[in-house]
Amino acid sequence: MTRSLLSPEHLALIESGVGVSIASRDGGMLPNLVRALAGRVEPSGELTVFLSGSDGAGVLADLRANGEIAVVFSRPATHRTLQLKGRGVTIARARPADAVLVRQRTEAMVAELESLGYDGRFARVLLSFEPGDLVAVRFRPESAFDQTPGPRAGAALGEPRAAIGEKGAAPGGAGAAAGGAPDAAPAGQEAVATRIPPRPPARLDAIRQCLEGAAPAVIATCAPDGAPNASYLSQVQYVDAQHIALSFQFFNKTRANVLANPRARLVVIDPWRGAMYRLTIRYLRTETQGALFEHMRAMLESIASHTGMAGVFRLLGADVYRVEDIELAHGEPSPAQSGPNRLAALRMAATRIAACNDLNTLLDETLAALHEQLDIAHSMMLLLDRAARRLYTVASRGYSASGVGSEVPLGAGVVGVAVREGTPIRLSRLTEAYAYGRAVREAAAREGLDGAFETEIPFPGLVAPRSQLAVPIRMAGDTVGALLVESGEDMRFGYDDEDALVTLAALLGQTMHVLRQRDEGEPAAVAAVPDAGASTGATGADAATVAAACRDEPIAVSGEPVTVRHYPIDNSVFLDDDYLIKGVAGAVLWALVSDHVTQGRTAFSNRELRLDPRVRLPDVGDNLEARLVLLQRRLVERRACVQVEKSGRGRFCLRVTRPLRLLQVR
Repeated sequence: MTRSLLSPEHLALIESGVGVSIASRDGGMLPNLVRALAGRVEPSGELTVFLSGSDGAGVLADLRANGEIAVVFSRPATHRTLQLKGRGVTIARARPADAVLVRQRTEAMVAELESLGYDGRFARVLLSFEPGDLVAVRFRPESAFDQTPGPRAGAALGEPRAAIGEKGAAPGGAGAAAGGAPDAAPAGQEAVATRIPPRPPARLDAIRQCLEGAAPAVIATCAPDGAPNASYLSQVQYVDAQHIALSFQFFNKTRANVLANPRARLVVIDPWRGAMYRLTIRYLRTETQGALFEHMRAMLESIASHTGMAGVFRLLGADVYRVEDIELAHGEPSPAQSGPNRLAALRMAATRIAACNDLNTLLDETLAALHEQLDIAHSMMLLLDRAARRLYTVASRGYSASGVGSEVPLGAGVVGVAVREGTPIRLSRLTEAYAYGRAVREAAAREGLDGAFETEIPFPGLVAPRSQLAVPIRMAGDTVGALLVESGEDMRFGYDDEDALVTLAALLGQTMHVLRQRDEGEPAAVAAVPDAGASTGATGADAATVAAACRDEPIAVSGEPVTVRHYPIDNSVFLDDDYLIKGVAGAVLWALVSDHVTQGRTAFSNRELRLDPRVRLPDVGDNLEARLVLLQRRLVERRACVQVEKSGRGRFCLRVTRPLRLLQVR
């Protein structure tokens, strides 16, 4: 008994509202590609696929010439993907009843896309067609492949056979000769002449928004034996005006094909307008290290960290292609993207940053500039604790809670990976990215790899962000933190926003460096307490200057004592039973309150803290000023009875309003 090529589940996939693509190849082994509209399984076991004749004119010409075809069906919500290959094609004009069927299928697809957060207008443009332009392509599948993203993507299904329908189906169909060009249409249908309408050319840099990954790209390649192949891609990276890079992960057949036959076709989609562009590309090389590879790897790993697939969902290489031609394949040309003038916004933001004379002001002005100049409502700044390999939040804007003091492990989420790899990461449609990631996770679980998964982590900031952009901050050659911006809108941040934030982060890092050098250059100064100047090397004048700054307003200390509890193992500090802070900032606070209780001190300097063995600053490059700002903001947020206030350059005061009782917990 012959085993069916496809399961009922696969047959149901074909006959539902799904994404459909057709790949072909010409006599010179150049593959071609078109997005189709719907599929139907015929009683004979053949498969009919419907497409726009004008959109697919080149593909139809190929099919008439050699009959080699590959069709891919993919469900957006799950990324469940099936590819069918065959020969012996019949091409005919679709009948009115076919147009009704296609309309039903495309409306089902629109509904699914809308449920995933896509704009309905985008989906309808993407799937639009004229009934009179509808073409039916019928062929007899000979092989099938599961192309659901995952370790076994591309695996053959069952044994090749002549049909996918009922057992005992006739091995041939009307006008179908294996490997030949069909000349006749099915009974009652009219043959369709090949028509290749002119399409306006486009520049790659003008369609960068199509490379955002918000709508999956499809690539068509050709094997040495002439069989076309189509695959969905998780990542298409803009390199420059002549080159792109494609992610090399799971699609081994695609890679084998381009190594043997380097020319390919790629269809990308404008995520705003639904227009489709067909690129003719030529494979040049695969990069497994360097800036391009690290950037693409970091983007994939940021998705992996959110879906618990670190070490499973990984990039094997960045395949670099030269773009030889770009044509509009469907819809209207994409207009230039609107938004704030980023050059003017950068100028205003730079002016604000240049006017800052301390880190606290710099943090506030940077996030204010993001909001007021670049119209970014939700942002945060995180700095790196190298010793703990964690990022800590020092400032945020646009959230109901500031999150100051919250931590992200290095390598976790968008911002953790961006800092670890030292490269910006931009995710423009998170629901699409994570749906793809979960499809890989499920496929890997079926292969017994689920033991390698990490625990999923929640998004920081917004409960359900749709767009995120994380940009590392570099200071004197080292990555010291990051800006993280996010939005509840899809596609909120584009290439221009990324360029603007990278420039802003560079200016921010340089300003932080200048401020730190200035503060580190301040002379040591301590409070005017007995023998304090002698013990630290500070002059009496220095001590008097610092102490005077903290005595302008006498502080009344009253009320019940507050127990300050310190745990040396991680320098965590509690006020009574409420957790306050830990790490270096916790060590700083414990040193300050200890000197206050034992010596009556209220005035301190950055320089003495930097040298204080109790603080144990991790290394010379650690930004003590940032720890003080974090501590200051955390104390204000908790309305604590202890406050830290800046009293001058490199100097600050401790304000205490209730008696303190110290408790060191061993």
